[in-house]
Amino acid sequence: MLVKVILQVFTFLIILHFGIACNGQPKKELQEEKEHAKLIKTIGDPRYGNVYCSLLDNAGNLWFGTTENGLYKFDGKSFQQFLVSDGLNSNSINDILQDKEGKIWIGTKNGLNVYDPSATLSASGKAFTEIQIQLPNNLPPNTNEYYQTHVVHDIMQDQAGKLWFVTIDGVYIYDGKSFRLFSIDGAENGFLSSNDKVERVFEDKAGNIWLGGRTNKGVYRFDGKSITNFKLEELIIKNESAKFEKDRIVCHSWAWPQLQDKNGNIWFSNWAGAYRYDGITFTSFTKNDGLPGNNGLVAKIIEDKNGNIWLGGDGLCRYDGKSFTSFSTKDGLPNLGIWTILEDKSENIWVGTRETGLYLYDGKTFITYSEYQN
Repeated sequence: MLVKVILQVFTFLIILHFGIACNGQPKKELQEEKEHAKLIKTIGDPRYGNVYCSLLDNAGNLWFGTTENGLYKFDGKSFQQFLVSDGLNSNSINDILQDKEGKIWIGTKNGLNVYDPSATLSASGKAFTEIQIQLPNNLPPNTNEYYQTHVVHDIMQDQAGKLWFVTIDGVYIYDGKSFRLFSIDGAENGFLSSNDKVERVFEDKAGNIWLGGRTNKGVYRFDGKSITNFKLEELIIKNESAKFEKDRIVCHSWAWPQLQDKNGNIWFSNWAGAYRYDGITFTSFTKNDGLPGNNGLVAKIIEDKNGNIWLGGDGLCRYDGKSFTSFSTKDGLPNLGIWTILEDKSENIWVGTRETGLYLYDGKTFITYSEYQN
């Protein structure tokens, strides 16, 4: 009887051992499934550089432009890096846009490139084609000592299908055949006096074109015939209910136009906060209202599919129409210097930061998608 009991115990231990071994294998596979590709920074000091801009293309791929490590494409499984050796005219990317025909336009520190996903590689084996913007013969020389190249800051396609390029050499409109300098009242270089004033362009649902830059006061709206200048310094300070530091508004009285939300409000940002325009009045949002960081700096604003407004700059926050929710290192976001925000098809939020950082927020925590390699 004792021998029978011992044999039963021994048999149970053997079954238990193999059961644990068998159950252990799926756990290992699960761990491997959690591992994911990362955007690898290989150029420059790890302390510098930004993931500066982003794009969700028609096929669901994510594109990320950096300030010194070129362009990255993420298909959900792996990252593909594109550099000057692939046909880009610079490894510093300022903006990415996919037009209605599916072509992807890339604005860089040195000009303009285009990528056609449906086309084969060029005869030289390059993936990108450089596009030269024809500058007018009477264009005044670029006097900005820091940008002696043909910088493209921002790209937009309007409702009529025309492409707008905001460059250091002025604002240009492309109809698919030729470039035309955006000008008002016969001004040689557009409606502004010098060629380095505009940095962002945006079209609202009514077809108005909004333009702004750090050397302007307020923002400009073009209704197809004339320009209207909205000066935040005057509009906000007159609003007694606005919570802000007046000296910062005066210092940062410019604004970048960002987006029009589902309710029709237009959002702007600068180094002092964010501004919402309902068609009549401007409402300011600063660190006193819940924006993160010491200064309330805002560089990027997007609206997600649920109508939440995400703002990034000196940190990251989400605005639900009533209050702000800030995210910090406690939530798993290691870098709080935000330059770009993007929502993918699965409603995840991607955040590009300083130090070429890239992070995914799945609704619960932030997952790191970048690293540095020598």
